[in-house]
Amino acid sequence: MRNGIHPSYGPVVFRDRAANHAFLTRSTMTSEKTIEWEDGNTYPVVDVEISNVSHPFYTGTARVLDTAGRVERFERRYGKQG
Repeated sequence: MRNGIHPSYGPVVFRDRAANHAFLTRSTMTSEKTIEWEDGNTYPVVDVEISNVSHPFYTGTARVLDTAGRVERFERRYGKQG
């Protein structure tokens, strides 16, 4: 890799505001805001709208669409192939 062309890669805290959940990871993202983490160090914090803690797919609250009704309507309209 060439020196001086890549962004710095370091520890960053991502905070899910909807679920009040935060996790420490490494990223190239930066922020002016900082937070003191559990280990006593201060890290930049990036607020996110949604994470695995609040996303409906991961929490099991995702809505299931009525696909059976749509399939039956398709079969009535175009007939079963078979």
